[in-house]
Amino acid sequence: MIQAGLFPEEEFRVLCGIDEAGRGPLAGPVCAAAVILPDGFPVGLLNDSKRLSQKARELAYAAIAESAEWCVAWAWPSEIDTLNILGATMLAMRRAWEGLGQPADLVLVDGNRTPDLPCARLAVVKGDATVPAIMAASIMAKVSRDRAMERYDWLYPDYGYAQHKGYPTAAHRNACRRLGPSPIQRMSFNYVERKKS
Repeated sequence: MIQAGLFPEEEFRVLCGIDEAGRGPLAGPVCAAAVILPDGFPVGLLNDSKRLSQKARELAYAAIAESAEWCVAWAWPSEIDTLNILGATMLAMRRAWEGLGQPADLVLVDGNRTPDLPCARLAVVKGDATVPAIMAASIMAKVSRDRAMERYDWLYPDYGYAQHKGYPTAAHRNACRRLGPSPIQRMSFNYVERKKS
C-alpha cells in the first residue's frame, strides 16, 4: 500500500490509479488505463497484472469494469514512431485520465514520472504491486491490450500476434524478416535483428 505520510490523505479523498501496457513490443499500440476504485472494492482480486494468471486477470477486469470508474486509452504505432515510446505512453495516460467521468483529487502513476495533468499527481515506483488503484489500472491496460492484439491476429494471422502480443520474440522477428513489417509495426523499433557480418 502507499507509504504512510506520503501525502495527507484527508486532502485526497478520490484517488485515480494510472498504468500502461505495451511499452516493450515491436508492434501494436501502447495502452493506458485510469481507474478510480469504489469504496469497498474487493482488493484481494488485485495484484500487478503480470503476477496474475490470465483467468485471475479476466475475473479482476470484469469486477473493475462493473463497479469502478475507468477509462482505457491508446497511443498508436505512428504516434510511437513520432513521439518515441515515452512520449506516446504519456499521451495515452493523459487520454485515459481525460476519459474519466469523475474528477480525482490525486492521480497515482506507476513508475518514476507522470503525464502532465492539471491536478495533483504522484509517481509511485512499483505502484502496480503496492497501490490498489494502480494495480487495477495495470489489469485494465494489460487485458485490453492483449485483447486488441488478438484481434490484430485476425487481420494479420501470419505474424502470430495472438501468441506473442507483439513482443520481440524470435517468432515475431522471423515473421517480419520473412514478410516485412506488418501495418501495425513500430517502424522506429529494431523489429528485425540485423545479422552480424
